[in-house]
Amino acid sequence: MPKHRKLNKHNKQDSKTQTNKSSNTKSLTTNNESKSSGELAAEQLSNKKYHEKRRIYFGFGAILGLAIALIMGHIATNSDTDFNFPDIDSFSTLDFFESWTPNLAKIIPKSLLEDEMFGFSSKNRKKNKVNLSEDFVIGKYLKKMDNSITAKYPVIMVPGVITTALESWYISDNEEEQKTSACNSESYYRKRLWGSIFMLKTMIFDKKCWLKALKLDESTGLDPQGFKLRAVGGFEATDFFIPGYWIWNKILNNLGVLGYDSNNMLTAAYDWRLAYLDLEVRDKYFSKLKAQIEIWYKTHNEEKVVIFGHSMGVQIIYYFLKWVESEGPLYGNGGENWCNTYIDSIVDISGSALGAPKAVPALISGEMKDTVQLNEAALYGLEAFLNKKERVDLLRHWFGIPAMLPKGGSLIWGNKTHAWDDPGCSTANLSDSFPYRNYGNCSYGDFIRFSDTNETYDVDASFDFINSDAPEWYVNRTNYQYSYGVADSPEKLEENNHDHKYWSNPLEFQLPKAPDMKIYCFYGVGNPTERSYVYKHSNLTTDPPFVVDYEFGGQGGSRSVFLTDGDGTLPLLTHTMCHKWAEGVSAYNPAGVQVKIVELKHEPKKYDMRGGAKSAEHVDILGSAELNEYLLKIASGKGEEIEERILTDLNIWVKEMNWPF
Repeated sequence: MPKHRKLNKHNKQDSKTQTNKSSNTKSLTTNNESKSSGELAAEQLSNKKYHEKRRIYFGFGAILGLAIALIMGHIATNSDTDFNFPDIDSFSTLDFFESWTPNLAKIIPKSLLEDEMFGFSSKNRKKNKVNLSEDFVIGKYLKKMDNSITAKYPVIMVPGVITTALESWYISDNEEEQKTSACNSESYYRKRLWGSIFMLKTMIFDKKCWLKALKLDESTGLDPQGFKLRAVGGFEATDFFIPGYWIWNKILNNLGVLGYDSNNMLTAAYDWRLAYLDLEVRDKYFSKLKAQIEIWYKTHNEEKVVIFGHSMGVQIIYYFLKWVESEGPLYGNGGENWCNTYIDSIVDISGSALGAPKAVPALISGEMKDTVQLNEAALYGLEAFLNKKERVDLLRHWFGIPAMLPKGGSLIWGNKTHAWDDPGCSTANLSDSFPYRNYGNCSYGDFIRFSDTNETYDVDASFDFINSDAPEWYVNRTNYQYSYGVADSPEKLEENNHDHKYWSNPLEFQLPKAPDMKIYCFYGVGNPTERSYVYKHSNLTTDPPFVVDYEFGGQGGSRSVFLTDGDGTLPLLTHTMCHKWAEGVSAYNPAGVQVKIVELKHEPKKYDMRGGAKSAEHVDILGSAELNEYLLKIASGKGEEIEERILTDLNIWVKEMNWPF
């Protein structure tokens, strides 16, 4: 692999940062100076530490320990402080836990909490009082500046992993089953067992039945006997996760200002537990999506559609592009011209195209950064309520989760001596103040290191740890549904276009031959993100054979997870293919689909529980004023006004990677 060429602030060119302006519309945000990925993330360290104290992240396992693990644990250590309910940001980021602090928004004057807008000073706030976080404000401002901005293309929104609510639809007509079943299906009928207050109630007071309902069948990968969960339909599926915690609500509201409604806007919710092809097998998800796009094309004067995707939703979109073209009984049979005919733009919002490193420890031991950083009382409560083996078992019954594993092996994620996002081994980089402090070998390519044996493993080898302890049904279904490698020739890429196993990995398929289609990639940078882990062997009966070493490096286990630049959930390297496609015509992009990239610097407001209008955190970016501005421009046919902005070295790394052809 070529030697990594380090850049610093002295040889970075200011011209890499551009100002978003157009002849008709004044940009709502100012751009940031071009900096290296390390500098960006280092600047965010203090804010990140604040957020780690401020917020609690709990994913599938964390929510199960909500009442016991977190409330009891924090009361024990903070008995003199009032706490409000925890933030649920991690449901959609696969985060598990972070400690919480008092809601400072209740004691800080409201005027101090307002987002800074358009460069207004505090003296001008009263005269020009505008809050970028308020509903509808971005749409109204754009309309005021340019009245021609209006609904043009029909819009489809594809949400990320875990953010779609799931409700129960099972009713047994078998009297014997009703008498013998420990789980009363009628009491759950049309109730949300995921994404609601009812979910929290059920998982605490009826944990056994809740777990049974959420797990998919081991042999079929579909509904288990006696349960039937389905994705909630309509905008309500992803508008809010639970009352007060918005997901797509900000975007929906701003699109509404432009004239969008249920006749030209759709949330394509899906059951994120299912393997991608099983979305078609069970729910005919892709067939319905194809039909809706074709209907809109006919009923909207042959206007193409724009598809917004977030996180896992981006993988679903790229999968759909190959499915709709391919021939076969479970495929779309649309032909190679379908995408060019019906799709104007794909919008990749914090997309997980090449996976998330945090999916690996989640499937090995039910852990990741936020479980490691729990205090002892909270950790004890969690383990007593849902131990590591139970958490791993639940995740392995969700066959959509393996799609989030890192793809590309050493080409993307590095080897034992080198990775593109390595911090380097200088004294400064290894100081206590550096957010990515490393130990021993200074490479993130050592994806998993064992503190008790000094063994190290790269990303590919780490998959062996998942499979070594996983049941056969998990391994077989994962191997049938997904691939994580790199195509070794253009011919192999072409061949893979016709096999669904490769469609979730853009390193192994080609973009559609759609020269008129456009792709926009928007993602956050400057937010420390987990990248590699320190493990140890475990002999505890409640543990998997390998667990994160909570004692490594001291400081409550915080040194057992190494951080790199990203959006808090996905590292920069996940977005490699956006930059590869942007190079123009190639085997990966045979039609030269135009790709535009904008990196958004993470600049959270300290006293805003969601980070405010300048947050570029993995989920909170959906409320970013800058992102909402871009989405409205794309939907209204003014995407050409968006100017590319690169703040990191990722484009340099992509050019220097040792591509196979």
